[in-house]
Amino acid sequence: MKRTRTLGESFSYAISGIFYAIKTQRNIKIHFMTTILIVIFSFLLKLNIIELLIVSITITLVLTAEMINTAIEAVVDMFTQEYHPLAQAAKNVAAGAVLISAINAVIVGYLIFYKKIAALLGI
Repeated sequence: MKRTRTLGESFSYAISGIFYAIKTQRNIKIHFMTTILIVIFSFLLKLNIIELLIVSITITLVLTAEMINTAIEAVVDMFTQEYHPLAQAAKNVAAGAVLISAINAVIVGYLIFYKKIAALLGI
């Protein structure tokens, strides 16, 4: 890869990375679809500004963790397709980071959305 010369090129590479992840990673597709639904629900349920910020930060955390996981997997696979305990550890740790961020997202989602949805459903 050539050295980045302009801000526009930097953004182009970043957007390429996002599209690569979406095209090649099933979980990223799931996270992006979930993001769209959560954003829609956030506005339909009229979340306040603090709730919107918390949801936004949580979504960003999950998507970032998933993309870092994808990058780590790609680099490990570039170096070896054979089993190596350190390669496996790198992939597992990255996947663990995604899991932690996803569990956090479920907890945040429950805390922010449950009462609002329950009130709508009369529960």
